[in-house]
Amino acid sequence: MAAEGDILWTPSPDLVARHALTRFRRWINEARGLDLGDYPALWRWSVDHLEEFWGAVWEYFDLRSPTGYRAVLGEQGMPGAEWFPGAELNFTREVLARARPTGPILLHRSETRPGGALTRDDLAREVARAAAALRRAGVRPGDRVAGFLPSIPETVVALLATSAVGAIWACCSPDFGSQTVLDRFQQLEPKVLIALDGYRFGGKAIERLADVDRIAAGLPSVETVVLVPYLSTAPALPSGRPATLWERFLGPDSPPLECAPTRFGDPLWVVFTSGTTGLPKGIAHGHGGIVLESLKLMCLHSDLTAESVFFFYTSSGWINFNILVTGLLTGATIAIYDGNPVHPAPDLLWKLCDEFGATSFGVSPAFIQLLSKAGVRPKDVARLDRLESITCTGSTVTPEHFEWVYHNVKADVAMASSSGGTEIATGFFVGTRLLPVRAGEMAIPCLGVAVECWNDDGKPVVGEVGELVVTRPMPSMPLCFWNDPGNIRYLATYFEPWPGVWRHGDLLKITDRGSGVIYGRSDSTLNRHGVRIGTSDVYRIVEGTPGVRDSLVVNVDRRDGDSTMILFLVQADGSPTLDPALEALVKARLGREGSPRHVPDEIVAMPAIPYTLTGKKMEVPVKKLLQGVAPEKACSKDAMAAPAAIDGYLALAREWAGR
Repeated sequence: MAAEGDILWTPSPDLVARHALTRFRRWINEARGLDLGDYPALWRWSVDHLEEFWGAVWEYFDLRSPTGYRAVLGEQGMPGAEWFPGAELNFTREVLARARPTGPILLHRSETRPGGALTRDDLAREVARAAAALRRAGVRPGDRVAGFLPSIPETVVALLATSAVGAIWACCSPDFGSQTVLDRFQQLEPKVLIALDGYRFGGKAIERLADVDRIAAGLPSVETVVLVPYLSTAPALPSGRPATLWERFLGPDSPPLECAPTRFGDPLWVVFTSGTTGLPKGIAHGHGGIVLESLKLMCLHSDLTAESVFFFYTSSGWINFNILVTGLLTGATIAIYDGNPVHPAPDLLWKLCDEFGATSFGVSPAFIQLLSKAGVRPKDVARLDRLESITCTGSTVTPEHFEWVYHNVKADVAMASSSGGTEIATGFFVGTRLLPVRAGEMAIPCLGVAVECWNDDGKPVVGEVGELVVTRPMPSMPLCFWNDPGNIRYLATYFEPWPGVWRHGDLLKITDRGSGVIYGRSDSTLNRHGVRIGTSDVYRIVEGTPGVRDSLVVNVDRRDGDSTMILFLVQADGSPTLDPALEALVKARLGREGSPRHVPDEIVAMPAIPYTLTGKKMEVPVKKLLQGVAPEKACSKDAMAAPAAIDGYLALAREWAGR
């Protein structure tokens, strides 16, 4: 079994020499008269000389603004840093200008309709048509356009068209319930709603017209509803609002593309937090920050080129869909899939990797865990001859996830874990093909990211678990939370208890090599008699135990000032009654492989573990339920992958309340 830090893969000297980060380091040395001998030196320079670094990124990627810019960084505080004041930069213009001029740039497959491919000319033509249609519908810079759409080409087109107009895009996946969608879109007051009639998932037809009607009825700001025929070729139009079908909305003409002169800090899109613990927070990102950070992340760290095919299985409502679209800035081809990732068989996505010719593949830890439990060995069913890297993100990635990839997928592949997320649309720490892959570790902090690990006293530490903080601003940090006067929610979420320092809410350890390890969310930390334990430590041991299918652990504070650690198990046989032998085995392994503090006070059998739609275990909502928080405030069923999974915890919370 791989231990944390074990080397699982090592790059060749040739790969290191031609890696984008090596080329950039050589360029910066020559262009700035520096002598940065390796990546750690480059990273240190990038955070110590923040303005010089980002100015160099602008120059290296030949970004151009018709108005120039007054400074790289004007106001430097967090929040509120002002990047490239005076500059104009439009996301869509940059995407289409940098996309590969020949061959396919967008590959798509679906359960619902045949797949296909779009070239840059195809995509530019559709974006131009959609942008002109939005303008005819009265959409102006600063207006909002909302999508109730899956991972299909129309979603990419709508995003880019909205950006071209200078309006603000937001999207919810159609597996969201109508109230969950309204919780998000009502905050934005969109002018146009683009939705679909339904889709197929796991071979089943899922109708969504009734939901579209409810969503449109709950959005009085909407002036036009556009329906994408997806499940049916001739769906009924929504009632109660002016409505039209997608092709009719676009019109017969192919007008030239017009991109609004958006400023660097103008809002590009609003993305939402998971919404499992109250009203979702709408996070606004700017045109310039996304372009600049994406070029750095995708071209330098991910080493994507015009020869790359970037495939990420992701929901359209997750930030990773937006990040996937930014892959077009590199000249790479991007690939999307809409459907059940394990239907008709669990090896589907790996076969799609072959079909797409994927060089880079993105998945979640939950997906790897599912395949591991199912005994799937992708190397037995797919060639994967072009696959160079696998990125795993969305929740804690353990050494076991790494080990599974190298034993079951491909020995000659760079496995990468990353830390970042919805809030910044980029990474704090990432993997890289520049360095050896170590089990459970994120190899490097990202350039220009002053990331540190702080203890409870606000002091930087190495080799200890603490809070992930960022001490200097990043171009893609949120412009604001939507409808948050005075930045009240924003400050409370990320700038407490250290004003002016971003506290992300993740438990991090920085090793003496400079790599990083994430141990889970700090707000779900298990505080056992003054010692903080990451939930991932428990899951690694518990979910490697025969007889355990899944688990969730919480630490519940009691009124007497003490706390109770509860471990919920889904047994392999699905039994609702806890097997005493399994209980004893789990406790013994936790005590032996963890410590006495890892042993829970109570183990409870449950039929299911609740997950968000993005694959994260709902530790905090379960903890809040058991501490007496009202269900409607603790969690939103519509934001869950399987809403019925929370029912057993609701019943337990009622039982506890009656004690």
